Amino acid sequence: MKQTILLVEDDPLLIDIYSTKFKEAGFEVQVVDSGEKALPLLLKVSPMVLVMDIVLPHVDGWELLAVCQKQDNLKNTKIVVLSNLGQKEEIEKGIALGADRYLIKAHFTPSQVVDEVRELLKGRV
Repeated sequence: MKQTILLVEDDPLLIDIYSTKFKEAGFEVQVVDSGEKALPLLLKVSPMVLVMDIVLPHVDGWELLAVCQKQDNLKNTKIVVLSNLGQKEEIEKGIALGADRYLIKAHFTPSQVVDEVRELLKGRV
């Protein structure tokens, strides 16, 4: 069974790049382009990994993180924030709100992001 990743990203180019990389790595990928669309899907799918941006239309990544913390069916979902917001305060906030990893887009290639997700899943309970 393939491991499911929910990618929440609003940039069409990045959606294409990251979904392709994850699929090539053997993951099943579902994509939404807003936090608003991610909410019902998160509750329905309970992905193994949520890879999400912070700056999103309608419902931002901070709100998504807050919702994830409150949902029992998502307690085993690993959360990777993939954002351009790289201030120390933002990274600390993301981790405090439940992100397992906070990756700054400019510091990681798509292949490195896939590697980070694989490493994160190795530690799964």
